[in-house]
Amino acid sequence: MSEYFDVVVVGAGISGIGAGVHLQRDCPDRTYVVLEGRSELGGTWSLFTYPGIRSDSDMHTLGYSFKPWIHERSIADGPSILAYLKETAAEFGVDRHIRYDSQVTRAEWSSDTARWTVSVTGREPIECNFLFMCSGYYSYKGGFTPEFPGIEQFGGQVVHPQEWPDDLDYSGKRVVVIGSGATAMTLVPAMVAPEAPQRASHVTMLQRSPTYVVARPAKDAIANRLRKVLPEKLAYRITRKKNVALQQFFYGASRKNPEKAKQRMLEMTAKALGQETVDQHFTPTYYPWDQRLCLIPDGDLYEAITRRDASVVTDHIDTFTPSGIRLTSGAELEADIVVTATGLQLVTIGEIDFTVDDVPVDFGQTFTYKGLGYSDVPNLVSSFGYINASWTLRSDITCGFVTRLLNHMRATGTDTATPRLRVGERDMAQRPMFTQFNPGYINRVLDKLPKQGDHAPWLNPQVLKADKAMIVKAPVDDGAMQFTKSKSLLPTAGH
Repeated sequence: MSEYFDVVVVGAGISGIGAGVHLQRDCPDRTYVVLEGRSELGGTWSLFTYPGIRSDSDMHTLGYSFKPWIHERSIADGPSILAYLKETAAEFGVDRHIRYDSQVTRAEWSSDTARWTVSVTGREPIECNFLFMCSGYYSYKGGFTPEFPGIEQFGGQVVHPQEWPDDLDYSGKRVVVIGSGATAMTLVPAMVAPEAPQRASHVTMLQRSPTYVVARPAKDAIANRLRKVLPEKLAYRITRKKNVALQQFFYGASRKNPEKAKQRMLEMTAKALGQETVDQHFTPTYYPWDQRLCLIPDGDLYEAITRRDASVVTDHIDTFTPSGIRLTSGAELEADIVVTATGLQLVTIGEIDFTVDDVPVDFGQTFTYKGLGYSDVPNLVSSFGYINASWTLRSDITCGFVTRLLNHMRATGTDTATPRLRVGERDMAQRPMFTQFNPGYINRVLDKLPKQGDHAPWLNPQVLKADKAMIVKAPVDDGAMQFTKSKSLLPTAGH
Protein backbone atom coordinates (compact mmCIF):
# COMPACT_ATOMS: atom_id res chain seq x y z
CA MET A 1 0.00 0.00 0.00
CA SER A 2 1.32 3.43 -0.96
CA GLU A 3 2.27 5.96 1.69
CA TYR A 4 -0.16 8.90 1.89
CA PHE A 5 0.23 12.61 2.65
CA ASP A 6 -2.33 15.35 2.27
CA VAL A 7 0.19 17.48 0.36
CA VAL A 8 3.31 16.58 -1.56
CA VAL A 9 5.71 19.47 -2.16
CA VAL A 10 8.23 18.84 -4.94
CA GLY A 11 11.53 20.66 -4.48
CA ALA A 12 13.41 21.88 -1.41
CA GLY A 13 14.66 25.21 -2.71
CA ILE A 14 13.42 28.67 -1.81
CA SER A 15 9.84 27.88 -2.88
CA GLY A 16 9.65 24.43 -1.31
CA ILE A 17 10.98 25.52 2.08
CA GLY A 18 8.58 28.47 2.03
CA ALA A 19 5.73 26.10 1.18
CA GLY A 20 6.53 23.96 4.20
CA VAL A 21 6.42 26.94 6.56
CA HIS A 22 3.09 28.15 5.14
CA LEU A 23 1.52 24.70 5.37
CA GLN A 24 2.60 24.26 8.99
CA ARG A 25 1.38 27.72 9.96
CA ASP A 26 -1.89 27.96 8.02
CA CYS A 27 -2.92 24.32 7.50
CA PRO A 28 -1.71 22.56 10.67
CA ASP A 29 -4.24 19.75 10.16
CA ARG A 30 -2.62 18.71 6.87
CA THR A 31 0.24 16.26 6.57
CA TYR A 32 2.94 17.03 4.03
CA VAL A 33 6.26 15.82 2.70
CA VAL A 34 8.89 17.65 0.63
CA LEU A 35 10.51 15.51 -2.08
CA GLU A 36 13.95 16.70 -3.16
CA GLY A 37 15.74 15.03 -6.05
CA ARG A 38 19.20 15.99 -4.85
CA SER A 39 20.99 15.14 -1.61
CA GLU A 40 20.89 18.70 -0.22
CA LEU A 41 18.29 21.42 0.15
CA GLY A 42 18.72 24.84 -1.41
CA GLY A 43 17.88 24.36 -5.08
CA THR A 44 19.74 26.93 -7.16
CA TRP A 45 21.89 27.96 -4.21
CA SER A 46 23.08 24.41 -3.66
CA LEU A 47 23.49 23.45 -7.32
CA PHE A 48 25.53 26.41 -8.57
CA THR A 49 29.05 26.74 -7.20
CA TYR A 50 30.84 28.85 -9.81
CA PRO A 51 33.03 31.76 -8.62
CA GLY A 52 31.10 34.75 -7.35
CA ILE A 53 27.66 33.06 -7.38
CA ARG A 54 25.28 35.58 -5.82
CA SER A 55 21.76 36.93 -5.82
CA ASP A 56 20.72 39.23 -8.64
CA SER A 57 18.12 40.93 -6.45
CA ASP A 58 18.23 42.21 -2.88
CA MET A 59 17.87 39.71 -0.06
CA HIS A 60 15.26 41.80 1.73
CA THR A 61 12.84 40.79 -1.03
CA LEU A 62 14.46 37.51 -2.08
CA GLY A 63 14.34 36.49 1.59
CA TYR A 64 11.16 35.24 3.21
CA SER A 65 8.52 37.56 4.64
CA PHE A 66 8.62 35.54 7.88
CA LYS A 67 12.40 35.23 8.23
CA PRO A 68 14.43 38.47 8.35
CA TRP A 69 17.64 38.79 6.38
CA ILE A 70 20.02 40.26 8.95
CA HIS A 71 23.35 40.27 7.13
CA GLU A 72 25.06 43.52 6.18
CA ARG A 73 25.19 42.73 2.46
CA SER A 74 21.83 42.81 0.74
CA ILE A 75 23.31 41.49 -2.52
CA ALA A 76 24.52 38.23 -1.03
CA ASP A 77 26.82 35.45 -2.15
CA GLY A 78 25.55 31.94 -2.78
CA PRO A 79 26.99 30.29 0.36
CA SER A 80 25.32 32.94 2.56
CA ILE A 81 21.98 32.36 0.86
CA LEU A 82 22.31 28.60 1.23
CA ALA A 83 23.10 29.03 4.93
CA TYR A 84 19.98 31.22 5.28
CA LEU A 85 17.81 28.53 3.66
CA LYS A 86 19.25 25.78 5.86
CA GLU A 87 18.71 27.92 8.94
CA THR A 88 15.11 28.62 7.92
CA ALA A 89 14.36 24.95 7.29
CA ALA A 90 15.80 23.97 10.68
CA GLU A 91 14.20 26.85 12.62
CA PHE A 92 10.70 26.06 11.35
CA GLY A 93 11.13 22.28 11.33
CA VAL A 94 10.69 21.92 7.59
CA ASP A 95 13.92 19.93 7.39
CA ARG A 96 12.21 17.05 9.21
CA HIS A 97 9.73 16.76 6.33
CA ILE A 98 12.31 16.62 3.51
CA ARG A 99 13.17 13.36 1.77
CA TYR A 100 16.36 13.63 -0.22
CA ASP A 101 17.40 11.69 -3.33
CA SER A 102 13.72 11.49 -4.22
CA GLN A 103 13.43 12.42 -7.87
CA VAL A 104 9.80 12.63 -8.98
CA THR A 105 9.28 11.22 -12.48
CA ARG A 106 5.51 10.84 -12.86
CA ALA A 107 2.27 12.02 -11.29
CA GLU A 108 -1.08 10.35 -12.01
CA TRP A 109 -4.41 11.81 -10.90
CA SER A 110 -7.52 9.76 -10.18
CA SER A 111 -10.81 11.64 -9.97
CA ASP A 112 -12.45 8.65 -8.25
CA THR A 113 -10.14 8.85 -5.25
CA ALA A 114 -9.08 12.52 -5.54
CA ARG A 115 -5.47 11.44 -5.26
CA TRP A 116 -2.22 11.91 -7.09
CA THR A 117 0.05 8.89 -7.27
CA VAL A 118 3.58 10.24 -7.36
CA SER A 119 6.33 8.03 -8.74
CA VAL A 120 9.76 8.52 -7.17
CA THR A 121 13.00 7.05 -8.50
CA GLY A 122 14.19 4.15 -6.37
CA ARG A 123 11.30 4.43 -3.90
CA GLU A 124 7.73 3.30 -3.47
CA PRO A 125 5.08 5.63 -4.95
CA ILE A 126 3.50 8.22 -2.66
CA GLU A 127 -0.15 9.23 -2.78
CA CYS A 128 -1.46 12.67 -1.96
CA ASN A 129 -4.57 14.78 -2.36
CA PHE A 130 -2.71 17.93 -3.41
CA LEU A 131 0.48 18.41 -5.40
CA PHE A 132 2.49 21.62 -4.95
CA MET A 133 5.27 21.93 -7.52
CA CYS A 134 8.20 24.01 -6.22
CA SER A 135 10.90 22.61 -8.47
CA GLY A 136 11.68 25.80 -10.38
CA TYR A 137 11.69 26.37 -14.09
CA TYR A 138 14.96 24.93 -15.38
CA SER A 139 16.49 21.49 -15.78
CA TYR A 140 18.89 20.34 -13.10
CA LYS A 141 20.33 17.82 -15.56
CA GLY A 142 22.30 20.46 -17.44
CA GLY A 143 22.32 23.97 -18.83
CA PHE A 144 21.74 25.19 -22.35
CA THR A 145 24.73 25.15 -24.68
CA PRO A 146 24.39 25.95 -28.39
CA GLU A 147 26.27 23.89 -30.94
CA PHE A 148 29.53 25.73 -31.55
CA PRO A 149 31.41 24.93 -34.78
CA GLY A 150 34.80 23.36 -34.22
CA ILE A 151 34.46 23.02 -30.46
CA GLU A 152 35.91 19.51 -30.62
CA GLN A 153 39.28 20.86 -31.81
CA PHE A 154 39.69 23.33 -28.94
CA GLY A 155 42.76 22.35 -26.93
CA GLY A 156 41.67 23.95 -23.68
CA GLN A 157 38.88 23.23 -21.23
CA VAL A 158 35.17 24.02 -21.81
CA VAL A 159 33.01 24.50 -18.71
CA HIS A 160 29.32 25.27 -18.21
CA PRO A 161 28.58 27.21 -14.99
CA GLN A 162 25.89 24.69 -14.01
CA GLU A 163 28.55 21.97 -13.92
CA TRP A 164 31.48 23.87 -12.44
CA PRO A 165 34.34 21.51 -11.46
CA ASP A 166 35.46 21.87 -7.85
CA ASP A 167 39.08 21.49 -8.89
CA LEU A 168 39.13 23.89 -11.84
CA ASP A 169 42.39 25.83 -11.76
CA TYR A 170 42.12 29.06 -13.71
CA SER A 171 44.92 30.89 -11.94
CA GLY A 172 47.01 32.78 -14.51
CA LYS A 173 44.88 31.44 -17.36
CA ARG A 174 43.21 33.27 -20.24
CA VAL A 175 39.46 32.82 -19.93
CA VAL A 176 36.66 33.58 -22.37
CA VAL A 177 33.14 33.68 -20.91
CA ILE A 178 30.48 33.32 -23.60
CA GLY A 179 27.31 35.13 -22.64
CA SER A 180 25.96 38.45 -21.45
CA GLY A 181 23.49 37.49 -18.74
CA ALA A 182 23.65 37.54 -14.97
CA THR A 183 25.94 34.49 -14.78
CA ALA A 184 28.50 35.93 -17.19
CA MET A 185 28.51 39.29 -15.42
CA THR A 186 29.03 37.55 -12.11
CA LEU A 187 31.84 35.29 -13.32
CA VAL A 188 33.92 37.91 -15.11
CA PRO A 189 34.74 40.16 -12.12
CA ALA A 190 34.90 37.22 -9.70
CA MET A 191 37.60 35.44 -11.69
CA VAL A 192 39.90 38.49 -11.62
CA ALA A 193 39.00 39.91 -8.22
CA PRO A 194 42.14 41.12 -6.41
CA GLU A 195 41.08 39.39 -3.18
CA ALA A 196 40.18 36.06 -4.85
CA PRO A 197 42.14 32.90 -3.87
CA GLN A 198 43.01 32.44 -7.54
CA ARG A 199 42.95 34.92 -10.40
CA ALA A 200 42.79 34.51 -14.15
CA SER A 201 45.35 36.50 -16.12
CA HIS A 202 42.51 38.00 -18.17
CA VAL A 203 38.82 37.32 -18.72
CA THR A 204 36.95 38.28 -21.87
CA MET A 205 33.18 38.40 -21.93
CA LEU A 206 32.14 37.45 -25.45
CA GLN A 207 28.57 38.48 -26.21
CA ARG A 208 26.42 38.36 -29.32
CA SER A 209 24.44 41.39 -28.14
CA PRO A 210 24.50 43.74 -25.14
CA THR A 211 22.40 43.62 -21.98
CA TYR A 212 21.29 46.45 -19.71
CA VAL A 213 23.56 46.69 -16.68
CA VAL A 214 22.72 48.49 -13.45
CA ALA A 215 25.26 49.03 -10.67
CA ARG A 216 23.92 49.04 -7.13
CA PRO A 217 25.53 49.06 -3.67
CA ALA A 218 25.94 45.58 -2.22
CA LYS A 219 24.96 46.95 1.19
CA ASP A 220 21.62 48.61 1.92
CA ALA A 221 22.62 51.55 4.12
CA ILE A 222 19.04 52.29 5.20
CA ALA A 223 18.40 48.68 6.14
CA ASN A 224 21.59 48.49 8.18
CA ARG A 225 20.75 51.72 10.04
CA LEU A 226 17.17 50.62 10.73
CA ARG A 227 18.38 47.35 12.20
CA LYS A 228 20.48 49.25 14.74
CA VAL A 229 17.55 51.26 16.12
CA LEU A 230 14.48 49.06 15.57
CA PRO A 231 13.50 45.49 16.46
CA GLU A 232 14.83 43.06 13.88
CA LYS A 233 11.48 42.02 12.41
CA LEU A 234 10.18 45.58 12.20
CA ALA A 235 13.34 46.83 10.50
CA TYR A 236 13.12 43.99 8.00
CA ARG A 237 9.45 44.63 7.29
CA ILE A 238 10.09 48.33 6.61
CA THR A 239 13.08 47.58 4.39
CA ARG A 240 11.13 44.95 2.47
CA LYS A 241 8.26 47.36 1.81
CA LYS A 242 10.70 50.08 0.76
CA ASN A 243 12.51 47.84 -1.69
CA VAL A 244 9.31 46.41 -3.15
CA ALA A 245 7.90 49.91 -3.63
CA LEU A 246 11.10 51.19 -5.27
CA GLN A 247 11.37 48.18 -7.56
CA GLN A 248 7.77 48.41 -8.66
CA PHE A 249 8.08 52.16 -9.20
CA PHE A 250 11.15 51.85 -11.42
CA TYR A 251 9.71 48.90 -13.32
CA GLY A 252 6.47 50.81 -13.93
CA ALA A 253 8.33 53.92 -15.00
CA SER A 254 10.48 51.86 -17.40
CA ARG A 255 7.43 50.35 -19.05
CA LYS A 256 5.58 53.67 -19.19
CA ASN A 257 8.47 55.60 -20.74
CA PRO A 258 10.96 53.02 -22.05
CA GLU A 259 13.02 55.46 -24.12
CA LYS A 260 13.66 57.70 -21.12
CA ALA A 261 14.55 54.69 -18.95
CA LYS A 262 16.92 53.42 -21.62
CA GLN A 263 18.76 56.71 -21.91
CA ARG A 264 19.07 57.04 -18.13
CA MET A 265 20.58 53.56 -17.78
CA LEU A 266 23.03 54.15 -20.61
CA GLU A 267 24.09 57.47 -19.09
CA MET A 268 24.84 55.77 -15.77
CA THR A 269 26.95 53.11 -17.49
CA ALA A 270 28.76 55.74 -19.57
CA LYS A 271 29.84 57.53 -16.38
CA ALA A 272 31.64 54.35 -15.33
CA LEU A 273 33.04 53.17 -18.66
CA GLY A 274 32.91 56.03 -21.12
CA GLN A 275 30.54 56.67 -24.00
CA GLU A 276 32.56 54.77 -26.61
CA THR A 277 32.50 51.54 -24.59
CA VAL A 278 28.78 51.93 -23.94
CA ASP A 279 28.07 52.52 -27.64
CA GLN A 280 30.04 49.41 -28.60
CA HIS A 281 29.17 46.93 -25.86
CA PHE A 282 26.42 48.14 -23.51
CA THR A 283 23.61 49.48 -25.73
CA PRO A 284 20.94 46.81 -26.24
CA THR A 285 18.61 46.80 -29.26
CA TYR A 286 15.55 46.38 -27.02
CA TYR A 287 14.00 48.40 -24.19
CA PRO A 288 14.62 47.79 -20.46
CA TRP A 289 12.68 44.83 -19.06
CA ASP A 290 11.95 43.33 -22.47
CA GLN A 291 14.61 41.08 -21.00
CA ARG A 292 15.84 40.95 -17.42
CA LEU A 293 18.33 43.60 -16.31
CA CYS A 294 21.71 42.59 -14.92
CA LEU A 295 22.52 43.91 -11.46
CA ILE A 296 26.20 44.28 -10.57
CA PRO A 297 27.05 44.95 -6.90
CA ASP A 298 29.28 47.94 -6.25
CA GLY A 299 30.02 48.18 -9.97
CA ASP A 300 32.44 45.23 -9.78
CA LEU A 301 32.25 44.50 -13.50
CA TYR A 302 33.03 48.12 -14.33
CA GLU A 303 36.04 48.05 -12.01
CA ALA A 304 37.39 44.86 -13.62
CA ILE A 305 37.11 46.43 -17.07
CA THR A 306 38.67 49.70 -15.92
CA ARG A 307 41.63 47.80 -14.40
CA ARG A 308 41.93 46.00 -17.76
CA ASP A 309 41.73 42.66 -16.01
CA ALA A 310 38.59 42.04 -18.06
CA SER A 311 37.21 43.14 -21.41
CA VAL A 312 34.04 42.84 -23.45
CA VAL A 313 33.83 41.76 -27.08
CA THR A 314 30.59 42.00 -29.05
CA ASP A 315 30.72 39.64 -32.01
CA HIS A 316 29.58 36.25 -33.27
CA ILE A 317 31.52 32.98 -33.18
CA ASP A 318 32.76 31.68 -36.52
CA THR A 319 34.50 28.62 -35.11
CA PHE A 320 36.52 27.33 -32.22
CA THR A 321 40.21 26.81 -33.02
CA PRO A 322 42.85 24.71 -31.21
CA SER A 323 43.90 27.83 -29.27
CA GLY A 324 40.65 29.72 -28.82
CA ILE A 325 37.78 31.24 -30.80
CA ARG A 326 37.73 32.87 -34.22
CA LEU A 327 35.00 35.49 -34.62
CA THR A 328 32.99 36.41 -37.72
CA SER A 329 34.86 39.71 -37.82
CA GLY A 330 38.07 37.75 -38.35
CA ALA A 331 39.46 38.55 -34.90
CA GLU A 332 40.68 35.69 -32.71
CA LEU A 333 40.39 35.28 -28.95
CA GLU A 334 43.06 33.07 -27.42
CA ALA A 335 41.87 31.07 -24.45
CA ASP A 336 42.97 28.36 -22.06
CA ILE A 337 39.44 27.98 -20.67
CA VAL A 338 36.08 28.77 -22.26
CA VAL A 339 33.03 29.14 -20.01
CA THR A 340 29.70 28.70 -21.79
CA ALA A 341 27.46 30.97 -19.71
CA THR A 342 24.80 30.50 -22.38
CA GLY A 343 21.79 30.03 -20.16
CA LEU A 344 19.48 27.53 -18.58
CA GLN A 345 17.44 24.78 -20.16
CA LEU A 346 13.85 25.60 -19.21
CA VAL A 347 11.41 22.79 -18.56
CA THR A 348 7.69 22.48 -17.89
CA ILE A 349 6.96 21.66 -14.26
CA GLY A 350 10.01 19.75 -13.19
CA GLU A 351 10.44 17.35 -16.14
CA ILE A 352 7.60 15.18 -14.82
CA ASP A 353 5.01 13.24 -16.82
CA PHE A 354 1.46 14.07 -15.69
CA THR A 355 -1.77 12.24 -16.39
CA VAL A 356 -5.33 13.04 -15.36
CA ASP A 357 -7.59 9.96 -15.35
CA ASP A 358 -5.09 8.15 -17.59
CA VAL A 359 -4.95 11.00 -20.15
CA PRO A 360 -1.50 12.61 -20.56
CA VAL A 361 -1.42 16.33 -19.79
CA ASP A 362 -0.01 18.61 -22.48
CA PHE A 363 0.54 21.85 -20.59
CA GLY A 364 1.06 23.69 -23.86
CA GLN A 365 -2.63 23.11 -24.59
CA THR A 366 -3.85 24.45 -21.25
CA PHE A 367 -4.63 27.96 -20.07
CA THR A 368 -2.76 29.32 -17.09
CA TYR A 369 -4.93 29.98 -14.05
CA LYS A 370 -3.55 33.08 -12.28
CA GLY A 371 -0.05 32.05 -13.36
CA LEU A 372 -0.06 29.19 -10.85
CA GLY A 373 -2.62 26.59 -11.99
CA TYR A 374 -3.69 24.93 -15.23
CA SER A 375 -7.10 24.55 -16.84
CA ASP A 376 -8.66 21.12 -16.26
CA VAL A 377 -5.79 19.94 -14.06
CA PRO A 378 -7.09 19.35 -10.50
CA ASN A 379 -5.34 19.89 -7.18
CA LEU A 380 -2.12 21.12 -8.73
CA VAL A 381 -0.32 24.43 -8.21
CA SER A 382 3.18 25.33 -9.33
CA SER A 383 5.30 28.11 -7.88
CA PHE A 384 6.86 30.42 -10.47
CA GLY A 385 8.41 33.62 -9.20
CA TYR A 386 8.87 37.00 -10.85
CA ILE A 387 10.94 37.60 -13.93
CA ASN A 388 11.05 41.33 -13.13
CA ALA A 389 11.49 41.21 -9.35
CA SER A 390 12.55 38.83 -6.60
CA TRP A 391 11.41 35.24 -7.04
CA THR A 392 10.21 34.92 -3.45
CA LEU A 393 7.68 37.76 -3.67
CA ARG A 394 5.51 35.68 -5.96
CA SER A 395 6.37 32.38 -4.32
CA ASP A 396 5.07 33.82 -1.06
CA ILE A 397 1.66 34.83 -2.41
CA THR A 398 1.39 31.51 -4.25
CA CYS A 399 1.88 29.67 -0.94
CA GLY A 400 -0.84 31.82 0.61
CA PHE A 401 -3.20 30.91 -2.20
CA VAL A 402 -2.53 27.18 -1.73
CA THR A 403 -3.27 27.26 1.99
CA ARG A 404 -6.49 29.25 1.48
CA LEU A 405 -7.53 26.77 -1.21
CA LEU A 406 -6.89 23.80 1.07
CA ASN A 407 -8.76 25.42 3.93
CA HIS A 408 -11.73 26.21 1.66
CA MET A 409 -11.92 22.57 0.61
CA ARG A 410 -11.84 21.51 4.25
CA ALA A 411 -14.59 24.00 5.17
CA THR A 412 -16.85 22.97 2.28
CA GLY A 413 -16.34 19.24 2.57
CA THR A 414 -14.81 18.99 -0.91
CA ASP A 415 -11.60 17.32 -1.95
CA THR A 416 -11.08 18.45 -5.54
CA ALA A 417 -10.37 21.94 -6.89
CA THR A 418 -10.10 22.26 -10.66
CA PRO A 419 -9.73 25.43 -12.74
CA ARG A 420 -12.38 25.16 -15.49
CA LEU A 421 -12.97 27.37 -18.49
CA ARG A 422 -16.56 28.57 -18.69
CA VAL A 423 -18.78 28.21 -21.74
CA GLY A 424 -17.28 30.27 -24.54
CA GLU A 425 -13.94 30.83 -22.83
CA ARG A 426 -12.18 28.10 -24.81
CA ASP A 427 -12.49 30.37 -27.84
CA MET A 428 -11.01 33.44 -26.13
CA ALA A 429 -7.92 35.08 -27.55
CA GLN A 430 -4.72 33.27 -26.67
CA ARG A 431 -1.48 34.96 -25.68
CA PRO A 432 1.89 33.53 -24.65
CA MET A 433 2.53 32.72 -20.98
CA PHE A 434 4.89 35.73 -20.88
CA THR A 435 4.22 38.96 -22.72
CA GLN A 436 6.58 41.95 -23.01
CA PHE A 437 9.43 39.62 -22.03
CA ASN A 438 11.31 37.78 -24.76
CA PRO A 439 14.73 36.39 -23.76
CA GLY A 440 15.95 33.34 -25.64
CA TYR A 441 15.55 30.94 -22.72
CA ILE A 442 11.82 31.77 -22.55
CA ASN A 443 11.26 31.78 -26.31
CA ARG A 444 12.78 28.30 -26.63
CA VAL A 445 9.98 26.72 -24.59
CA LEU A 446 6.96 28.98 -25.15
CA ASP A 447 5.13 26.27 -27.09
CA LYS A 448 5.38 23.95 -24.07
CA LEU A 449 3.99 26.49 -21.60
CA PRO A 450 0.30 27.19 -20.97
CA LYS A 451 -1.38 30.07 -22.75
CA GLN A 452 -2.83 33.22 -21.28
CA GLY A 453 -6.38 34.28 -22.02
CA ASP A 454 -7.71 37.81 -22.33
CA HIS A 455 -9.27 38.23 -18.88
CA ALA A 456 -8.86 37.14 -15.27
CA PRO A 457 -8.30 34.59 -13.89
CA TRP A 458 -6.68 33.25 -17.08
CA LEU A 459 -3.80 35.70 -16.87
CA ASN A 460 -0.17 35.78 -15.76
CA PRO A 461 0.44 39.51 -15.09
CA GLN A 462 3.91 39.14 -13.55
CA VAL A 463 3.21 42.43 -11.76
CA LEU A 464 2.99 42.39 -7.97
CA LYS A 465 0.03 44.79 -7.66
CA ALA A 466 -2.03 42.91 -10.25
CA ASP A 467 -1.09 39.55 -8.75
CA LYS A 468 -2.14 40.66 -5.29
CA ALA A 469 -5.54 41.72 -6.62
CA MET A 470 -6.04 38.45 -8.51
CA ILE A 471 -4.38 35.94 -6.17
CA VAL A 472 -4.47 37.43 -2.66
CA LYS A 473 -7.61 39.56 -2.56
CA ALA A 474 -9.93 37.67 -4.92
CA PRO A 475 -11.89 34.78 -3.37
CA VAL A 476 -10.64 31.28 -4.07
CA ASP A 477 -14.20 30.31 -4.99
CA ASP A 478 -14.24 32.61 -8.02
CA GLY A 479 -16.44 30.60 -10.36
CA ALA A 480 -13.51 29.38 -12.43
CA MET A 481 -12.13 27.19 -9.65
CA GLN A 482 -14.63 24.33 -9.40
CA PHE A 483 -14.90 22.50 -6.06
CA THR A 484 -16.25 18.96 -6.12
CA LYS A 485 -16.42 15.77 -4.10
CA SER A 486 -14.83 12.58 -5.35
CA LYS A 487 -16.59 9.23 -5.24
CA SER A 488 -14.74 8.47 -2.04
CA LEU A 489 -16.59 11.32 -0.33
CA LEU A 490 -20.02 10.78 -1.86
CA PRO A 491 -22.57 8.82 0.24
CA THR A 492 -23.03 5.22 -0.83
CA ALA A 493 -26.42 3.80 -1.86
CA GLY A 494 -28.78 3.31 1.06
CA HIS A 495 -27.14 6.02 3.22
